Amino acid sequence: MVTTNNPRASGPLDDVDSRLVELLKANARMPNSRLAELTGIAQSTCIARVRSLEERGVVTGYTARISAAALGFTLQALISVSIKSGARHNLSSFSDEIRTRPEVVELFFLGGAEDFVIHVATRDSDHLREFVVSNLSAHPAVAATRTSIVFDHIVN
Repeated sequence: MVTTNNPRASGPLDDVDSRLVELLKANARMPNSRLAELTGIAQSTCIARVRSLEERGVVTGYTARISAAALGFTLQALISVSIKSGARHNLSSFSDEIRTRPEVVELFFLGGAEDFVIHVATRDSDHLREFVVSNLSAHPAVAATRTSIVFDHIVN
């Protein structure tokens, strides 16, 4: 049984809802007829269950995963960013500014030693260096960065 952290969700999910979440996570494009078949419920019930999961905020959206390499972005990196203690009031504006950059794949706001981890996809090491220098090192709110190159990215 799965429990959600969403305040709109009405408690723990039953076995059917948990299975639907598992199937949608594996393939969000799975047709309703197949979802119903794999969960052992009627198609109309399946539609209602999926809608309920969406309305309750358990399923928050459907996306396509795009190959960064296919678009020419062959180098990925994770960049840890620490914000200066005197610039803590700029966390939100820094986040808003950085996430608009086309290189940014994901942005994580953290508790701990670093304030952010930025997942970027760039054309090459020169492009990565330019991103770090221009958008992070030169940023007045940034105290420090640490860049780690991604060799492989496995999504479950």
